Amino acid sequence: MNAFFASVEQQSNPELRGKPIAVIGAAKRTVITTCSYEARAFGVKTGMNSWEARQKCPQLIFVVGNNRKYTYTSTQIINIMRDYTPLVEVFSIDEAFLDVTGSLAMFGSAERIVYLIKARIKHQFGITCSVGIAPNKLLAKLASDMQKPDGLTIVTPETVAQVLERVPIKDLCGIGAKTAQQLGSFGIKTCGELGRFPVDILKRKFGSTGEKLHQMGLGADDSPVIPEEEAEEVKSVGHSTTLDKDLTERCDIQMYLLQLSEMVGRRARRYQVAGKTVTLTVRYQDFTTFSRQQSRANHTNNSEEIYQAALKILNGIDLAQPVRLLGVKISGLRHHVEQLPLFPAERKKALLAGAMDQVNNKFGDFAVTFGSLLGRDTGAKVISPAWRPEGVRNVEVE
Repeated sequence: MNAFFASVEQQSNPELRGKPIAVIGAAKRTVITTCSYEARAFGVKTGMNSWEARQKCPQLIFVVGNNRKYTYTSTQIINIMRDYTPLVEVFSIDEAFLDVTGSLAMFGSAERIVYLIKARIKHQFGITCSVGIAPNKLLAKLASDMQKPDGLTIVTPETVAQVLERVPIKDLCGIGAKTAQQLGSFGIKTCGELGRFPVDILKRKFGSTGEKLHQMGLGADDSPVIPEEEAEEVKSVGHSTTLDKDLTERCDIQMYLLQLSEMVGRRARRYQVAGKTVTLTVRYQDFTTFSRQQSRANHTNNSEEIYQAALKILNGIDLAQPVRLLGVKISGLRHHVEQLPLFPAERKKALLAGAMDQVNNKFGDFAVTFGSLLGRDTGAKVISPAWRPEGVRNVEVE
C-alpha cells in the first residue's frame, strides 16, 4: 500500500486530501509514523522528528494515528486478495505476498489479477498500491518498491539478471544495514556484484548465510507463500507501547507494565497459549533499546504472574535514562492450554481472569481491570510489524 496510514487519513477526511500530512503515534509524541506523498515531496520522511519535518515543510499537518482504521482497512484489503487466490501471506499491515499460479486459468494472467485488485481497492477505499510481479517472493518484493505510487513492475525470468545488475544490495529484503556494510568491505555494492562474488568467500565470512546471500544476489528464492492457516505456531506473545512522555518514576513505569501484562495475558488466554519465559523490553530517551528475560518454573498466561515477573526484571535494572518505550512478552509457549489448575488458589485466579475476559469481550477492552489502572489511557500506540488480521498476532488496537 502507498503511504498507507496517511492515505487512509486523507480519504476519511476530505480536508486533508492533496495536502502534506504526517501521521504520528500519539498526541504527545512527535516522531512521524508515515507521511503523505505531498509531504515527501518536501523531504519529510518516516522517523523524522516533528521540528525537523516542520522545517522542511512549514505547512505540514500532523494527524494522530487511528490504528483501528488501519487494521480494519488492511483486513478488508486482504479479503479482496483472497477472492483471487487462497495463497495470501500477510507480510505486514500494508504488504502481502500472493501466489497466483493456480489462478491463471481462471483470470487469464497475473497482470489482469493485479489490475482487478488495484481497481477494487481504489473503488472501495480510494487509496492506491504498488505491485511487483515476479517468479518468487524476493523479486516480487523488490519490484513492488520500484514504482510508487500506484505502480506495477514486472520481472520475468529472462530479465532477472538485467534488473539486478545495478540494484543496490540494501534494496533486497533481508539485507540490513550491517550486512550491507560488511558486504561493502568486499567491494560489493550491487546485487549483480553479489551474485558474481565467490560464494566460498561469502561462506567463510557469513557461515551458512553466505550461500543464501549468493542466491539472493542471483535473484533466487524458493520460499513458498504461506497462508495464515498453514503458518507455524507462534513462538511468543508480546505487546509494547511508546509512552506519551518519557518516564523516570518507577511507580509510573510499573503501571504501564501492569497494563501491558494484562494485554499479553488476555491475548494468550484467548488463544489458549501459556509461556514459560517473560521478557521485558526497555527503550531509553536516546533510542537505546535492550531486553531482559526471566524463566519461570511453570507456564502461565495469568496477567498478574506475567506482571510480577516483569516487575522483578525491572527491579534488577538500574535505569540510566528516562524510558521512552516498554514491552512485555511471553515465550517458550505451550499451545492448546485448556485444563484448569489443580490447586484451589490457582484455579480461583484462572476463573477470575476468565470472568474478566468475558466482560471485556462483551463491553470493550479494560471495561473491567485492576483498580490501579482505572482512568488510565489504554491501547496500542504503534502497530507491531508482527500484526496479522487473525490469530494470536491480531492485537486489539485503539
